[in-house]
Amino acid sequence: MGAFKAYDIRGVYNIDFTKEDAYKIGFFLPELLKTNKVLIGRDVRTSSPEIYEYITNGITDAGADVFDLGLATTPYVYWATAKYNFDASVQITASHNAKEYNGMKISRTNAIPVGYDNGLQLLEQRIKSDTPIPVPHKGKIHAFDKQNEYIAFLRTYAPDFSNLKVSLDCSNGMVSLFIKQLLGEQPSYLFFELDGTFPNHEANPLVEENLLALKEHVLANHADVGIIFDGDADRVMFLDENARFISPDLIIAVLAHYFSDKGFENAEVLQDIRSSKAVGEYIQRFHYNINTWRVGRAYAAPKLKEIGGLFGGEYAGHYYFKDFYYSDSGILACLMVLDVLAKLKKKGISFSELIQNISPYFSSGELNYTTDWKQQAMDALVDYFSSQEKATSLLDFDGYRVDFEQWWFNVRPSNTEPYLRFIAEADSEKQLALIIAKANELLKPFLNS
Repeated sequence: MGAFKAYDIRGVYNIDFTKEDAYKIGFFLPELLKTNKVLIGRDVRTSSPEIYEYITNGITDAGADVFDLGLATTPYVYWATAKYNFDASVQITASHNAKEYNGMKISRTNAIPVGYDNGLQLLEQRIKSDTPIPVPHKGKIHAFDKQNEYIAFLRTYAPDFSNLKVSLDCSNGMVSLFIKQLLGEQPSYLFFELDGTFPNHEANPLVEENLLALKEHVLANHADVGIIFDGDADRVMFLDENARFISPDLIIAVLAHYFSDKGFENAEVLQDIRSSKAVGEYIQRFHYNINTWRVGRAYAAPKLKEIGGLFGGEYAGHYYFKDFYYSDSGILACLMVLDVLAKLKKKGISFSELIQNISPYFSSGELNYTTDWKQQAMDALVDYFSSQEKATSLLDFDGYRVDFEQWWFNVRPSNTEPYLRFIAEADSEKQLALIIAKANELLKPFLNS
């Protein structure tokens, strides 16, 4: 079984994990998280009903009760976990992955994520080594529909964006459960129908080809903003009025406008290790302080709570909020960004002008290299560049981030695949091109043939 990852359980269904594995996960989960009730939600993938059937059979055979949210976005599950005091929840989803994938995102008390380091490893060991023995008194399954309450919560953030033209791509994913009840018919919607086969494009907004329809729509309709969600609606990404993709880390800086307008001062904000230097520089204007940490919800959500942070975000399009139990929500981020853009348009400021004001830098984007020699390759980059120029800072968690006077880079290993992920940012395009060329040269001896 190869589905246990750093942040969740995920893989190709019936190859990386099976319904029998789902049953065992359900059976051992209540004991692992020391609870007799488990909240369950699921996405619209074609394999989700079967996985739901088997994981709930496992939970009830262990003597615990299932509370069924039904079809759900992942943030809806997080919210209900914390709001209704569950000590365990599971969202059945493979997020942005292709239709043949599925998986589970597991949370504990207060919607704290359960990753490989704090629970999934033990669960994997139990599945491999122990045999489930059903208890005499099975648990029960309870319907637990809280959609109306959840929508009422989200509506408290719904802005007046009547002056904006919005193009919104639902990716045939779970955001369609709620988005029209929050934004109405004003946006022009693409691929609104729930369809777990993702017939129009895969539900991964970080892949260029998945943005093509939205880009065409933004330009054809002279929209002020394009918005696209991933499959389970925990991530959201944006295009400006020129259909240019906005690097998701820069949206952290956009969100600073929202919270400043609401009167929040001297706040702690979280970014991941891949984020642009511009984010920290820009939010200082609002008297906010940036904190940098590891990639992934399993690390970001607890860190935001630890630092008493107000909000935070990741390069992959996750945005975390103190008032959302330190969890991530694509819809909540969308509502806040629309609020900011609507107010700025009244001042004659477009989305592209806002982004130009935030970042003067040039970024490589995240580049992937295939290698089985991850540590040696990372060390080669750090050793060379540090020997050529004095670093202003070095972070050595989640790979390395090395900052210099006019540029920086991050190199980090994939937790699940033989990949190195490299990103660099510089003051000029020429400098960035030289850095990428040198990194390619240094990494070449370590790459798989």
